[in-house]
Amino acid sequence: LGIDHLPRGGAVLLAPTHRARWDGLMLTMAAGRRVTGRDCRFMVTNTEMKGLQGWFLERLGCFPVDQLRPSLTSLRFAIDLMMDGQQLVVFPEGKINRNEKPIRLKQGLARLAYLANSKGVDVNIVPVGLGYSEAKPSPLGKAAICFSEPIKVEGSGKDVVKNFNLELACRMDAAEQAALASVGRRKKSA
Repeated sequence: LGIDHLPRGGAVLLAPTHRARWDGLMLTMAAGRRVTGRDCRFMVTNTEMKGLQGWFLERLGCFPVDQLRPSLTSLRFAIDLMMDGQQLVVFPEGKINRNEKPIRLKQGLARLAYLANSKGVDVNIVPVGLGYSEAKPSPLGKAAICFSEPIKVEGSGKDVVKNFNLELACRMDAAEQAALASVGRRKKSA
């Protein structure tokens, strides 16, 4: 849904809800090379990059970040990707949320976009909602993705990140509601 909201060029930061381990594959199928002509580069936690899973994720173009103490190397790499006009995926909730609680965003995505913007990079942030027919998706279940209209981090001051996150969370929730409706499911009210 809303595939026309997905920019085909320039720096893009996809901001999806995170409901299952399938999310990365779903996003790659819906917004990856076959659709947009470019790859989805995922910023993932350090713990995801260990063992066989880490080996696989690295070959898919994922790169690690320490959520508690992001290194300058990880942030610089993410900014370099955006300066190069690539498509970056960051799950702003920071973890999988299956319990249908209200969307609560970490500050990392907004700060990263703000930092890129301060370096002269025009970043389109696309709120994305993923919906599955079951709370714990099965391989035979239905799934949908809804891309919302891109937004940008603008302004300066300490309230920029807070205000941006409020708008982003609202748009992610609306996109998720649309995705869930298309698979015949509703999000429970909190």
